[in-house]
Amino acid sequence: MSHPLLEKAIAAGLVPGDAHVETPESRPWPVVLLTALGAWLAAIPLLIVIGLMLGDTIIHSVAGPYFVGVLVLAAAILLLRGQDIPLFVEQLAIPALMVGPALIAYGLFTHLPSALACTLLALLAGGLTWAIPRPWLRVLLGAASAALTGCSILIWIKNGHSDTHSELWLALHTLFLLWLLACAVQYKILNNGAKALIAAAFESFFTGWLLVILAGLAFSSGMTFLAGASLSNSVFAEIMHEAAPQSATSHSLFALSSTLLALAAALLMGRSWPALRSYAFAAVILAALAWLMPALGAVLLALSISLMAGRWRTASSAGLACAWMIGAFYYQLDWTLANKALLFMLAGSLLGAIAWRALAPPAAASTRTMISPQQKWGIALTAACVLLAANIGIWQKENLIARGQPLYISLAPADPRSLMQGDFMQLNFQIPFDTPAVGDISNPSRPFLVMKRDKQNIGSAQRIDHGEPLAADEFKIELSPKNGRWVLVTDAWFFKEGEASRWAQARYGEFRVMPDGKALLVGLRGDGLKGL
Repeated sequence: MSHPLLEKAIAAGLVPGDAHVETPESRPWPVVLLTALGAWLAAIPLLIVIGLMLGDTIIHSVAGPYFVGVLVLAAAILLLRGQDIPLFVEQLAIPALMVGPALIAYGLFTHLPSALACTLLALLAGGLTWAIPRPWLRVLLGAASAALTGCSILIWIKNGHSDTHSELWLALHTLFLLWLLACAVQYKILNNGAKALIAAAFESFFTGWLLVILAGLAFSSGMTFLAGASLSNSVFAEIMHEAAPQSATSHSLFALSSTLLALAAALLMGRSWPALRSYAFAAVILAALAWLMPALGAVLLALSISLMAGRWRTASSAGLACAWMIGAFYYQLDWTLANKALLFMLAGSLLGAIAWRALAPPAAASTRTMISPQQKWGIALTAACVLLAANIGIWQKENLIARGQPLYISLAPADPRSLMQGDFMQLNFQIPFDTPAVGDISNPSRPFLVMKRDKQNIGSAQRIDHGEPLAADEFKIELSPKNGRWVLVTDAWFFKEGEASRWAQARYGEFRVMPDGKALLVGLRGDGLKGL
């Protein structure tokens, strides 16, 4: 098969004259998926039977895990290195490739210190990279090696303090320095055709290595903007909250390192693409952001190196990590929301102006854009619909406030502050029984809470309405779905930043309720229904 790139390589003497490009085997993904499923279903019982045949005596002996693990691993390598092996056999080797190192890891962690065990396993993953000629497996092995190396570094630098973020930052940046060293070796030593096979394995392995670094740096930055709303109840969100820095500028050394890495990224980009030098002010803005976000500088440098090398997938991953980190700065508690908004508005405006200048066509080539009458009518109609919908909602709320009956419901303790949409109190109204779980929220019918009102209009919950007749002093109030449960109208009260002490005195929620059960929270009251 003739290939232009191959012909140029032969002419330059990089590859032998009889080299040829093999036609890749066509494997539709449904076939691969079904074959892999069948192989895994066959491999798992087979491995269980082998484990039962070996018995506890061998597995729990000193040399047993290593002996069995090496045998299983060797079998997997032989299968994967075979020429033109069937797809089923290839997929059958993957479970064995996982079980072998798992047995070796069991033995290492049993007989050696954890840091040394992690180091040896990382070296094993690196050695397997050269033995297994599958690029996607090499990427996974590189990721495993990076994770194990990072764990080893974390264990070594653990000094008994509780500053988890500092230790994680040091471990991740140590991994990043090793990746930079690997890039230098690849550029200086492996950048020729004679070592193409080594370079291919090197490239796949350190691609997985970099992906782990990017994920770790994003993880160490904390939860990004708006992701906390959908992940607020997950274990993942709690872990990220614990690992996240409580102050973006708590470590000046980290901030300085991040800034220097961001400037290095700008210098490399300017050296590779001289046209970018006229937009050097953008580098200053990014360096300033890197000072505030200690993990951003390394990701910007990884992004620039990936772009210069044409590694578009890793560049996309680095760009995604940058966006995550910038969004995570929203949750830093040592800045007020107003100052953070001002920072992002200023940085975004300056970067947008630079981008507009770079993308703007020359004056001679610009043409006046004409808007047709249909487009004008469409814009006007859209604006009218938006205004109509907004004003209908406002009218409904105003009508409820004006005509609804007053009702006060006592508050139960809850988290007093969050940072999603400015400061607000998370409310928890006292209901002496559990409300039903939300099933299908799309169902238009909502449950009602039956309540009583005393002479001061203080309401007390009685039961969930199931259609029973109401007593003379009872009324219904509609519940609303929120975070997988039914709540009383809302679970939040928004207020101006800096007024937390004022609203912390709240003891009652003030509602307006219509006869059909529609209700609206209009305020909070203190002890004795005193206005706040």
